[in-house]
Amino acid sequence: MARSVYFSQAVKSEQNLYEDLVIESLRIFGQDMYYLPRTIVSKDDLLGEDRASKFDDSYMIEGYIENTEGFEGTGDLYSKFGLEIRDEATFIISKRQWEKLIGLYEGDNPKDRPLEGDLLFLPMTNKFFEIMFVEHEQPFYQLSNLPVYKLQCSLFEYNDEDFETGDVGIDSVQANYSYQTTIEYTCAVQNDHPVVGEILTQQLSSSPAISVFGEVQTLDILSSTTGRIGVSNIGVSGIAEARDFIASSTLTASAAQENGEAAHIVTITKVYDIGDNSSFVDPTDENADNVSFEVDADGFLDFTENNPFGDPSDNY
Repeated sequence: MARSVYFSQAVKSEQNLYEDLVIESLRIFGQDMYYLPRTIVSKDDLLGEDRASKFDDSYMIEGYIENTEGFEGTGDLYSKFGLEIRDEATFIISKRQWEKLIGLYEGDNPKDRPLEGDLLFLPMTNKFFEIMFVEHEQPFYQLSNLPVYKLQCSLFEYNDEDFETGDVGIDSVQANYSYQTTIEYTCAVQNDHPVVGEILTQQLSSSPAISVFGEVQTLDILSSTTGRIGVSNIGVSGIAEARDFIASSTLTASAAQENGEAAHIVTITKVYDIGDNSSFVDPTDENADNVSFEVDADGFLDFTENNPFGDPSDNY
């Protein structure tokens, strides 16, 4: 026998009341957090991975931390690669609030739900969490309704992603943890130094047109005409192979200003590399031993052999 048509579990007014109570509970017992949607800049179609991605928006939303006794996961592990913090957490957010505050503002193609790979920034702990799985059917159809998302997250591991959200507290992760190339320069015009956040571009050749570019993260003005900058997220246009900034008196570099005014023109006088054995080689990690290992290895490892697995008597 079919169920009675005089009773319904899908009364819209009851569903709205239930959802209002959920939102009120999240606002009382939850935490303010920021939702950062991921934008894929370059995708590897073969492996299905993102070679480069960026986060250029942040949205505040209230969420409840389901873990009452602390973060889950395997905890803190000390391995041969250093200290690994593998915290995990489950965050509960309102489906209606997400659609209202986030989903409708995602450009020409609004998102219908949170996506795996997006980030949550929790100001309470100053940590980023990456969404690994989105559970949308818990609680299971109470009043024939699904009012919340459960976001199963793990601690985010920064991998040179570009952060341009406009929030200093969030964007500072790029300046603090990105790999940076340190460059010394001379200004073409006195006191016309680059500015942090600008894109520095150096054209390596005109035929074919090859340029290398990167974002200015740090600035140290040495004099009215000289300075030192740290550049991150280095890329190349016009060729598939990797390229780096080079010191040259003829190939100038330009830093475009966001207000549309004339670009800052500089001449690169020095690019720090591994051979300099200086703290400027990797300025974002004071405890790294990369430079020391590389310099010591050069004394007993032969990097001139082109074919270490073939017959050394063969000539190619």
